[in-house]
Amino acid sequence: MFDIGFSELLLVAVVALVVLGPDRLPKAARFAGLWVRRARAQWYSVKSELERELAAEELKRSMDEARQAAAKLEETMRETEAEVQAKVRAAEEEARREIEAMRREVAGAPAPEATDAGATMPEPAGPAATDDPPQQPGLPGIGNGQDGDDGQQR
Repeated sequence: MFDIGFSELLLVAVVALVVLGPDRLPKAARFAGLWVRRARAQWYSVKSELERELAAEELKRSMDEARQAAAKLEETMRETEAEVQAKVRAAEEEARREIEAMRREVAGAPAPEATDAGATMPEPAGPAATDDPPQQPGLPGIGNGQDGDDGQQR
């Protein structure tokens, strides 16, 4: 910190011994040590207090950032909820309109009667009208009962 070497400390000790003498030098050294300890204690106290304040300030800053992020997230959730509710309402309204249109169609169309239903249904024509199962092409006799299989398991 002060960049004092051993030779400089030795010079200060010799000067103190000459100025104070051997009788008062131990008392002066204890007194100087006491003041150095007090100065160090004060320095460390101020240093730790500053570190605590900086940590508290950093904590406050991070809490404010977290609050802002939570507020943004809450706002986004509210917007999303409003959009979803609007889409649900629109879909619900569209479904109601379609149901109402179908009801009007059903109410406006005449109901089919049992006698008219048989008359309006066309008769099936072609191979679908026969009761014989279709044969596979290229495999004669399979599927028409001519293979000797009566359908029972043995």
